[in-house]
Amino acid sequence: MNIIGIIPARMGSSRFPGKPLEKILGMPMVGHVYLRSKMSKALDEVYIVTPNKEIADYATSIGAKYVMGRNDHPRCSDITAEAMLKIEKETGKKPDIVVMIQGDEPMIVPEMIDMAIEPFLKDKEIKVVNLMAPIRSVEEHQDPNCPKVVVDKDNFALYFSREPIPSGKIRDNSGHPKYKQVCVIPFVSDFLLEFNRLEPTPLETIESIDMNRLLVNGHKVKMVLEDFETYSVDTPADLEKVQKHMADDPLVKSYAGN
Repeated sequence: MNIIGIIPARMGSSRFPGKPLEKILGMPMVGHVYLRSKMSKALDEVYIVTPNKEIADYATSIGAKYVMGRNDHPRCSDITAEAMLKIEKETGKKPDIVVMIQGDEPMIVPEMIDMAIEPFLKDKEIKVVNLMAPIRSVEEHQDPNCPKVVVDKDNFALYFSREPIPSGKIRDNSGHPKYKQVCVIPFVSDFLLEFNRLEPTPLETIESIDMNRLLVNGHKVKMVLEDFETYSVDTPADLEKVQKHMADDPLVKSYAGN
């Protein structure tokens, strides 16, 4: 199969403007995401998609392939689909699977991408996959910047929320696993286009999590549990936290010369 990774990155983040080019250990965040994603054995190619010249110039400086996208897309999935269609036109090859890799996941581990793709190889009925990871603290469980998910017995998503789910208020649920969504999201390419044709739903808007649109419309979202300790960057405080966690990261040493 032809499997590509696409990293949406834009300067106009509402919560942290300019964050793709904020430096972690001396390297812009989007550079970490790109170089680590390139290490995935499952991906045939990785692209950055951006509406911003500053990010495109940085991509050029590290030899990254990039696509210029429109600046008026409301969601990452829209600009990812735009990039996918442009890449297909330019290369003459239709991607079978497109992995949307959020540009604020600088701690991504290549094996995470490989794990996210594996369900497609086992079950042709699966159209979209999300990663999930254990929530490691009460603070993370209560943080609205951390999207949570609850799943059924087969690890299909039941609901996504920015609220602490399952509730931490009931005493006897203390041993129940709590999971966060990790934004490495592979789609079957045609299903990405179908997803973007669906109208946004109230639950998606309330929670500010796109995947709820699929659940409301009766689609299944396969969740894959991974246990790597990674943190996304939504705020300047997150950036400081991630920088500390990455200080001794062996992956950083492997690409630090880029």
